[in-house]
Amino acid sequence: MAHFPQFLSSLANFARPRRLALFAVLATASLPSTADARASGYDGIWNVTFATTRGNCSSGYSVPFTVTGSRVSSAGGGRVSGRINRAGAVAVQVSVGASHASGGGRLAGVNGAGSWKGIISGDQCSGTWQATRT
Repeated sequence: MAHFPQFLSSLANFARPRRLALFAVLATASLPSTADARASGYDGIWNVTFATTRGNCSSGYSVPFTVTGSRVSSAGGGRVSGRINRAGAVAVQVSVGASHASGGGRLAGVNGAGSWKGIISGDQCSGTWQATRT
């Protein structure tokens, strides 16, 4: 504690306006954004299983998705794009050939669930999905 006034005196000498502004910019730039830091809690590969509740589409297909920061992408096969926010709300678009679907829901911990709708092999279908982080 005895060195605290000496520290303040040194800081006052350092704190010329230009240097202080540069220090503040560098300190801010080196920190991750709050949204990225919180969203990264969902990072990893998620195995997503789809169930059809309406329409003439098959059920039980599993597809791996990757979450990195606030982005959702494919972990193998098909085109997947989407976003996840820091609260775990996720919105995703998936396309494989002429089939395409969109879905939304929520991830929490190592599980997630939601709903989807789309056109699969020419049939309009919708249903639910369940996810587990692997």
